[in-house]
Amino acid sequence: MKRTVLLVIGIFAVSVVSFAEQRRGGGEPLPIPPLEAGASQADVDKALIAAPGSLKDQATVIRWKPDFTYETLRKGTNHLVCYDRSGFPLHPAFSVQCTSLANLDRVAQNLEVESTGEREKSEALLKEWEAARTRVAPEYGSMWYNENGANEDSADPHHLMIAVPGATTESTGLPEGRRDANGGAFIMGAGTLTAHIMIPNR
Repeated sequence: MKRTVLLVIGIFAVSVVSFAEQRRGGGEPLPIPPLEAGASQADVDKALIAAPGSLKDQATVIRWKPDFTYETLRKGTNHLVCYDRSGFPLHPAFSVQCTSLANLDRVAQNLEVESTGEREKSEALLKEWEAARTRVAPEYGSMWYNENGANEDSADPHHLMIAVPGATTESTGLPEGRRDANGGAFIMGAGTLTAHIMIPNR
């Protein structure tokens, strides 16, 4: 029962927010925001590949800098932000991601530790930050949309997860790990700031 309620509420909330943010007044769609000076439409289009259709036109698009700050390529009107991580350390040749604007500080931390190029080292550092309570928590209930692969054509489409920091099987009713999920949603990283719900085949 908990699992069904959680998923229904999540899907409903996303649908309502998506619809509300895409419409104004008499139901006319919002105009697509302009690019910032010097921004490339091709760069924006690539970053938006991971965005759900209902949020894409009004999403913010950024480009990460080597010092883990970012520049805005297009300032949107909703709470979604998208960016390209293709070829970054520990990421495949094609890698784009979208999430809530509230999660950008966490993404910056991710990129910083991944810059070591060593998976074990980066994961150990993140655990140290979490233990020291310097790890930035994701926005509870925020979506993370990813597409990753050797190239765009081979990328895993619409890989979706929902951040639920601190959540457990007891608090969500969801099983831990894919094996016990029987094809349904499951929780990973239970009890940590990294806890998230995985939605299979998305």
